[in-house]
Amino acid sequence: MKIALIHDWLVTLAGAEKVLESIYEIYHKADIFTLIKDEEKLEGTVFEKAKIKTSFIQNLPKAKTKYRNYLPLFPLAIEQFDLTEYDVIISSSHAVAKGVLTNSNQLHICYCHTPIRYAWDLYHQYLKESNLDKGLKGWLAKYFLHKIRIWDYSTANRPDYYIANSNYVAKRIKKIYEKKATVIYPPVDVDKFEVYTQKEDFYLTASRMVPYKKIDLIVEAFSKMPDRKLIVIGDGQDFERIKKKAGKNVELLGYQPFEVLKNYMQRAKAFIFAAEEDFGIIPVEAQACGTPVIAYRKGGATETVLDRKTGIFFEEQTVGSLVKAIKEFEKIENSFDFSIIRKNAERFSKERFRREFKEFVNEKVEEFFG
Repeated sequence: MKIALIHDWLVTLAGAEKVLESIYEIYHKADIFTLIKDEEKLEGTVFEKAKIKTSFIQNLPKAKTKYRNYLPLFPLAIEQFDLTEYDVIISSSHAVAKGVLTNSNQLHICYCHTPIRYAWDLYHQYLKESNLDKGLKGWLAKYFLHKIRIWDYSTANRPDYYIANSNYVAKRIKKIYEKKATVIYPPVDVDKFEVYTQKEDFYLTASRMVPYKKIDLIVEAFSKMPDRKLIVIGDGQDFERIKKKAGKNVELLGYQPFEVLKNYMQRAKAFIFAAEEDFGIIPVEAQACGTPVIAYRKGGATETVLDRKTGIFFEEQTVGSLVKAIKEFEKIENSFDFSIIRKNAERFSKERFRREFKEFVNEKVEEFFG
C-alpha cells in the first residue's frame, strides 16, 4: 500500500517532529508532505534523504523563519496537496495537517498532538502575550483566528480515525471536534538517558523561552529563594526578559547541546516543569535519568508523573504555589527511589510507541480495506 505522511511544518525538531520521525521509521518508504521545510535543520536526521514535498508557502519571503505570519494561508496550502495516488494517509497534526483532502477510497488516520492551541484553548492568552488584544493588528489577528476556527471545525470529519498523544488531548478532541480518539503516548528516547544516583544541590529547568512555558515563573520563584540554586537551559524570544528577573542564584545557560543538557538532568536534585503541556516529553526524559519532577498539576504531566513516587505537583501557575511545592519536595526528597522513577519513564519508550502505532494502523487498514 502506498502511504503519505502529512506534517504541519519541518523547520524545527521538537516533540511533534520526534513523533513523525518514529512514524517515518516504521513507514520509511512513505512520502512526506509539509507546508515548509528547512533543509539545514533536517541535516543528519532521518528526514535528510526522505522524499519531502512542500507547499507554495515554501517559496514566500522568509518562509523558513517567519512562517507563522502566513497562518491565514495554511488552510488553502494544505488543501493543495494532491494525495490521490495514496492508499493510506497518516497526518501528524498540531495545526492544519489533518485538513488534507482525501477521497472515500483512502484511509486517513490523524495523530493529533493538539487541536490548534492558539485558535482554541490559548486564544485569549495568545492575543495578550503577542500584544494583539487591541488595535488594528489585533482585530486582524482575531478575524483570521476566527476564520481558522471555522475551517478547523469544518475539517473534523476528514480523518477517519484520531489518535491523541494523551488523555488530556483526547478530551479536547472530544470537546472541539466531537470525535473519539485512541490514546497512544508519544515516543521518548529513554535509552539515551541513564540513571545517575549522585544528585547535586541544584534544580533544573529546560525549555524554549516562550510565554506559555512559564520559565519566568520558575525564575521568579527561585529569585525569592536565594539559598537555592537553579540552572536554566534553553533560549528563545523571552530570554532577555527572563534574564532581567534572575537573581544571583539563577544561572541561565542559553541553548546547550544534548550531552550538556543530559549531564545537568542527571545531576539535578529535581526538574521543574511549569507549563500546561499536551504531553511534555522533557519531564519523561528527566525521569529516565532517575530525577524527580516538580510539575504543574495540569495537562500531560498528570499522566507522566506519579505523585510522590516520581515527583510532586503544584496546584497553580503562581510563584507562591511553586515555592510551596519546592519546600514540600525537600521534606520528602530522600524517599524517592531512582529505579522506580526510571521504570516509570520506560512506559513511554520509542519501542512501545512503534508497537502500539503499528498495531493500530494495521487493525484499521484491515477493517477499511478488508
